[in-house]
Amino acid sequence: MGPSFWIGLLAGIALLLAVVLWSARRHRSPRLKLDCDAPIRELVPSLSGLTLGTAVPGNALEVLQNGRYFDVLLERIAQARHTVHFETFLWKQGELGRRVADVLAGRARAGVKVRVMLDATGSRQLGKDERCTMEEAGCRLKFFHRRTVYNLGVLTDRDHRKIVVIDGREAFVGGHCVTDDWLGDAEDHRHTADVSVHVRGPVVHSIQAAFSENWAGETGELFVGDEVFPRLEPAGDALVHVAFVKPENSAPAVKILHHAALCLARERIWIQNPYFIPKTEAIQAFAEAVKRGVDVRVLMPSTGGSDNPMVQHAGHRDFEQLLRSGVRLFEYPHTLLHQKVMTIDRCWSAIGSTNFDDRSFDTNDEISLAVLDERLAQQLDAVFEHYVQRATEIDLEKWTRRGAWHKLKDNAAYLLNDVL
Repeated sequence: MGPSFWIGLLAGIALLLAVVLWSARRHRSPRLKLDCDAPIRELVPSLSGLTLGTAVPGNALEVLQNGRYFDVLLERIAQARHTVHFETFLWKQGELGRRVADVLAGRARAGVKVRVMLDATGSRQLGKDERCTMEEAGCRLKFFHRRTVYNLGVLTDRDHRKIVVIDGREAFVGGHCVTDDWLGDAEDHRHTADVSVHVRGPVVHSIQAAFSENWAGETGELFVGDEVFPRLEPAGDALVHVAFVKPENSAPAVKILHHAALCLARERIWIQNPYFIPKTEAIQAFAEAVKRGVDVRVLMPSTGGSDNPMVQHAGHRDFEQLLRSGVRLFEYPHTLLHQKVMTIDRCWSAIGSTNFDDRSFDTNDEISLAVLDERLAQQLDAVFEHYVQRATEIDLEKWTRRGAWHKLKDNAAYLLNDVL
C-alpha cells in the first residue's frame, strides 16, 4: 500500500471524526409556530417552563449603563461578607482589570471566599500581574475549556456569561466585560455602550445556580449553605426567570426564550444587539409579527462602530428580506453598542449575555433574564430611544443599490456565521 492510500485513510478518519464531533454538538431548532392568542404577560409560566426554569416573583432590578456599572459593582463587591462569585468571558489587562483584581483580592484577604471563572479563550489577555494579585490573595481562579486534548470536542464552546453573585443575596447580569473599552460613558468610538442589571430578590438563587453549573464542571466543587443560598425575602415586584440550560439534543434555553417571545408579541418588538444574524425561522417569525401589526425594530452597530465588522456583514446578508417584510433596522456608527436587550409589548424584557446569532443560540454558554415588569421595559426602551436618535435607519431602496463588493463581503461573511 502506497503513501496515497495512507493519506487517504487518515483524511477519511479525520473527516469521520469531524462529522462525529459536529453531530455530538448539534442542537435541534424549535419550529417557530405558536398557536396562542394570549398576551405575553400571561405566558411567563409557559416561557419559564419551556426554558427549563421557574418564574420567581418578588424581585427588584436596577439598570446600570456603561462605565457606571463597574462603579456600582466594585462598591458592592467591597461590601461582601461571605462569598463573591465572578464569571465573565472577556478580561484584558488594563486599568479596569487592575481595579477589579484589587477589589476581589481585597475581599479574599479579608476572609471572603472568592471564586472567579474566566473563559480560557476570551480571557487569554488577562494580565499576569492581575492574575498574581488575585491568586496570591487567595482567590480561586479557574478557566473554562482550556486548550487541551481533553477539551477537543468543546474547544469552540465558550463561557460567554457575565455573572457576579455576592453573598448569594444580590447579583449582576448583562453584557459588560472587563476591558478598558467599558470605562467611560460611550462618549466616543473607543468606549463601549452596554447595559447590565443589578438584581435583588429570590431569583438570585437561580443566577447562583448558573454560576454553579460551570464552576462544578471545571472544579468538581459543590457549594451549599447560607453563605451561598441564603433565605431571600421579596425585594420588588418583578417576575423573573433565568434561561441558561443547554439540554442534549434540544435547543438551548436562550434560543427557545428569544424565538418563542417573537411569536407572542402583539404590539412591538424592540431589539438592541451588537451581533444580529437571525436564521430563516427567526426572519419568518419577524415577518409574521409585522403582519400581526407588531412594530419590529432592531438597533445594532454599523460596520464602522462594531468591534467585528465581519459579524455586521454576515447580518447584512438578510437585511433586504427583513426590510421587505416590514422590519425597521437601525445602525449606530459612533461606537460599539454591546447591550443584549429585547423588549416585548412594553411589559416584558430579556436581558443578559446572549447575542442574536447562532454562536450564542447554539454554542456558547449564555444567560438571559426574562422579566415581566413594565418599569424595567420602559427603562430599556428609553435606552433604545436614546441611541436610535443618532443611528441611521436602513432604507430598502438604497440598500438594494449597495455595491457588488459590499454584497460579496456580506455573503462571504455569512458562510462563517456559526463561528464568528
